[in-house]
Amino acid sequence: MAIEVGAKLQGKVSGITNFGAFIDLGEGKTGLVHISEVSNGYVKDIHDVLKVNDEVTVKVTTVGNDGKIGLSIRKADDTQPERPKREFPSNRDNHHSAKPHDNRDNRSSAPRNSAPRKTNLPPQKEDFDSLMSSFLKDSDDRLTSLKRNTEGKRGGRGGRRN
Repeated sequence: MAIEVGAKLQGKVSGITNFGAFIDLGEGKTGLVHISEVSNGYVKDIHDVLKVNDEVTVKVTTVGNDGKIGLSIRKADDTQPERPKREFPSNRDNHHSAKPHDNRDNRSSAPRNSAPRKTNLPPQKEDFDSLMSSFLKDSDDRLTSLKRNTEGKRGGRGGRRN
Protein backbone atom coordinates (compact mmCIF):
# COMPACT_ATOMS: atom_id res chain seq x y z
CA MET A 1 0.00 0.00 0.00
CA ALA A 2 1.54 3.29 -1.10
CA ILE A 3 0.70 6.15 1.27
CA GLU A 4 0.01 9.40 -0.57
CA VAL A 5 -0.50 12.93 0.69
CA GLY A 6 -4.21 13.69 1.04
CA ALA A 7 -5.28 10.07 1.63
CA LYS A 8 -7.65 9.32 4.52
CA LEU A 9 -6.75 6.19 6.44
CA GLN A 10 -7.90 4.23 9.47
CA GLY A 11 -5.34 3.67 12.18
CA LYS A 12 -4.82 2.76 15.80
CA VAL A 13 -3.04 4.91 18.38
CA SER A 14 0.13 3.00 19.23
CA GLY A 15 1.87 5.54 21.44
CA ILE A 16 1.37 8.96 22.99
CA THR A 17 4.02 11.58 23.75
CA ASN A 18 3.77 15.14 25.04
CA PHE A 19 4.08 16.47 21.46
CA GLY A 20 1.69 14.11 19.64
CA ALA A 21 0.51 10.57 19.01
CA PHE A 22 1.94 7.76 16.92
CA ILE A 23 -0.62 6.02 14.71
CA ASP A 24 -0.17 2.46 13.45
CA LEU A 25 -1.43 2.45 9.86
CA GLY A 26 -0.89 -1.27 9.31
CA GLU A 27 1.66 -3.09 7.13
CA GLY A 28 4.46 -1.86 9.40
CA LYS A 29 3.72 1.82 8.69
CA THR A 30 3.52 4.34 11.52
CA GLY A 31 2.80 8.06 11.34
CA LEU A 32 2.78 10.96 13.76
CA VAL A 33 -0.14 13.25 14.56
CA HIS A 34 1.30 16.42 16.09
CA ILE A 35 -0.65 17.74 19.09
CA SER A 36 -1.71 20.79 17.03
CA GLU A 37 -3.35 18.45 14.50
CA VAL A 38 -5.44 16.45 16.99
CA SER A 39 -8.35 18.88 17.32
CA ASN A 40 -9.51 22.25 16.04
CA GLY A 41 -9.44 23.59 19.60
CA TYR A 42 -6.44 24.02 21.88
CA VAL A 43 -5.20 20.74 23.35
CA LYS A 44 -3.21 21.18 26.55
CA ASP A 45 -2.84 17.48 27.35
CA ILE A 46 -3.15 14.98 24.52
CA HIS A 47 -4.18 12.29 27.03
CA ASP A 48 -7.50 14.15 27.43
CA VAL A 49 -8.30 13.51 23.75
CA LEU A 50 -6.59 10.23 22.79
CA LYS A 51 -5.81 6.92 24.46
CA VAL A 52 -3.57 4.06 23.31
CA ASN A 53 -5.47 1.57 21.08
CA ASP A 54 -8.09 4.20 20.04
CA GLU A 55 -9.26 3.77 16.44
CA VAL A 56 -8.89 7.04 14.52
CA THR A 57 -9.34 8.35 11.00
CA VAL A 58 -6.36 10.38 9.84
CA LYS A 59 -5.40 12.36 6.76
CA VAL A 60 -1.86 12.13 5.41
CA THR A 61 -0.33 15.62 5.35
CA THR A 62 3.30 14.83 4.56
CA VAL A 63 5.43 11.90 3.47
CA GLY A 64 9.15 12.52 3.90
CA ASN A 65 11.97 10.98 1.90
CA ASP A 66 13.16 9.40 5.14
CA GLY A 67 9.86 7.53 5.53
CA LYS A 68 8.33 9.83 8.15
CA ILE A 69 4.59 10.23 7.73
CA GLY A 70 2.83 13.35 9.01
CA LEU A 71 -0.85 12.87 9.88
CA SER A 72 -3.79 15.03 10.93
CA ILE A 73 -6.96 14.00 12.73
CA ARG A 74 -8.61 17.41 12.52
CA LYS A 75 -8.19 17.62 8.74
CA ALA A 76 -9.68 14.14 8.33
CA ASP A 77 -12.85 15.20 10.17
CA ASP A 78 -15.16 16.69 7.51
CA THR A 79 -17.75 17.83 10.06
CA GLN A 80 -15.44 20.40 11.67
CA PRO A 81 -14.49 23.46 9.63
CA GLU A 82 -10.76 23.92 9.17
CA ARG A 83 -8.98 26.67 11.01
CA PRO A 84 -8.59 29.70 8.77
CA LYS A 85 -5.03 30.31 7.62
CA ARG A 86 -3.51 33.55 8.79
CA GLU A 87 -2.56 35.85 6.01
CA PHE A 88 0.40 38.05 6.67
CA PRO A 89 1.11 41.10 4.53
CA SER A 90 3.94 40.54 2.15
CA ASN A 91 6.90 42.87 2.51
CA ARG A 92 7.25 42.90 -1.26
CA ASP A 93 3.85 44.57 -1.67
CA ASN A 94 4.65 47.57 0.53
CA HIS A 95 8.43 47.76 0.24
CA HIS A 96 8.83 49.70 -2.99
CA SER A 97 5.97 52.13 -3.25
CA ALA A 98 5.95 54.81 -5.90
CA LYS A 99 5.65 57.69 -3.43
CA PRO A 100 6.53 57.96 0.24
CA HIS A 101 3.70 57.54 2.74
CA ASP A 102 2.35 60.85 4.01
CA ASN A 103 0.57 60.82 7.36
CA ARG A 104 -0.79 64.35 6.92
CA ASP A 105 -3.66 63.03 4.77
CA ASN A 106 -5.05 60.99 7.67
CA ARG A 107 -5.30 63.73 10.28
CA SER A 108 -8.71 64.14 11.86
CA SER A 109 -10.29 67.54 12.32
CA ALA A 110 -11.27 66.79 15.94
CA PRO A 111 -9.43 68.92 18.53
CA ARG A 112 -6.75 67.13 20.48
CA ASN A 113 -6.60 67.11 24.24
CA SER A 114 -3.11 68.13 25.29
CA ALA A 115 -3.33 66.51 28.75
CA PRO A 116 -1.65 63.10 28.93
CA ARG A 117 -3.95 60.13 29.30
CA LYS A 118 -3.85 58.11 32.48
CA THR A 119 -4.00 54.37 31.98
CA ASN A 120 -4.16 51.50 34.41
CA LEU A 121 -1.78 49.39 32.35
CA PRO A 122 1.05 47.62 34.19
CA PRO A 123 4.52 49.04 33.57
CA GLN A 124 6.20 47.65 30.48
CA LYS A 125 8.67 44.86 31.14
CA GLU A 126 12.11 45.27 29.68
CA ASP A 127 13.01 42.94 26.86
CA PHE A 128 15.82 40.41 27.11
CA ASP A 129 18.32 42.43 25.06
CA SER A 130 18.04 45.53 27.26
CA LEU A 131 18.26 43.44 30.44
CA MET A 132 21.33 41.64 29.09
CA SER A 133 23.09 44.85 28.03
CA SER A 134 22.42 46.45 31.43
CA PHE A 135 23.77 43.33 33.15
CA LEU A 136 26.91 43.33 30.99
CA LYS A 137 27.49 47.05 31.66
CA ASP A 138 27.07 46.58 35.40
CA SER A 139 29.33 43.52 35.36
CA ASP A 140 32.00 45.37 33.38
CA ASP A 141 31.86 48.31 35.83
CA ARG A 142 32.29 45.97 38.79
CA LEU A 143 35.24 44.17 37.17
CA THR A 144 36.93 47.48 36.35
CA SER A 145 36.64 48.75 39.93
CA LEU A 146 37.81 45.38 41.28
CA LYS A 147 40.88 45.45 39.02
CA ARG A 148 41.60 49.05 40.02
CA ASN A 149 41.43 48.18 43.72
CA THR A 150 43.63 45.08 43.44
CA GLU A 151 46.17 46.48 40.97
CA GLY A 152 48.57 47.86 43.62
CA LYS A 153 48.15 44.96 46.01
CA ARG A 154 50.08 42.42 43.96
CA GLY A 155 53.43 41.26 45.25
CA GLY A 156 52.80 39.05 48.22
CA ARG A 157 52.80 39.82 51.94
CA GLY A 158 54.80 43.02 51.94
CA GLY A 159 53.33 46.45 51.55
CA ARG A 160 53.70 48.65 48.51
CA ARG A 161 57.22 49.12 47.23
CA ASN A 162 58.36 52.04 45.14
